Amino acid sequence: MIRTRLHPDKQSAAQAIAREIADLIEIRSKSGKPTVLGLATGSTPLPLYAELIRLHREEGLSFRSVITFNLDEYEGLGPDHAQSYRYFMEANLFGHLDIPKSAIHIPDGRAADPAGECAAYEAAIRAAGGIDLQVLGIGRTGHIGFNEPPSAVDSRTRWVHLDEVTRKDNSVFFGDLAQVPHGALTMGVATILEARRVALLAFGETKADIVARAVKETPSAGCPATWLQRHQDCTFHLDAAAAKRL
Repeated sequence: MIRTRLHPDKQSAAQAIAREIADLIEIRSKSGKPTVLGLATGSTPLPLYAELIRLHREEGLSFRSVITFNLDEYEGLGPDHAQSYRYFMEANLFGHLDIPKSAIHIPDGRAADPAGECAAYEAAIRAAGGIDLQVLGIGRTGHIGFNEPPSAVDSRTRWVHLDEVTRKDNSVFFGDLAQVPHGALTMGVATILEARRVALLAFGETKADIVARAVKETPSAGCPATWLQRHQDCTFHLDAAAAKRL
């Protein structure tokens, strides 16, 4: 089932999730185990990443025992491209933490063998012991990661074709729709559902309709976020505008 948690604003939501992550790191560090985080990109998680940086700088939260796996990467974009997700994560999170470079995993959008890259990504997640907490956003098409409709519940990390709605929404970052890639590598729905805990963030009235669909509709490939209803520990962190149709 999906639980919903209403926050006064996105900063309050970011603080709550960051504290959840910090507590998880502390608990697992005491037992000598790494914390495996699944991370998202885009503007939605930026307040969360800013708060994690603050906790590191001001409260001494260490990320030396953390392993990360990002949800996705655009096809054809290398780490030096300003709109690649590797570049985004380095600029907005990793470059400000003490996390080992070897512990950071992001799909290679320029892989010569995309299928092999995706299989290796799945293997790396398994080798790390699985994802402890997966951070998600939600797209207007109902995508989680870049799992566009239709995406089956048993889908795994793979190459996907991006919906035109998604490309138009993301064109604001590229400055021109023509510059937005048509494809991406993304974790699959089944990969996401195997995370032990899921925290989805959605803010603003533009997310209200798709949040309501994700929570209320019968799970189906036509709205991939509805598959989260089958997760045993999934929370949607929302502001009032995003929750207005629930």
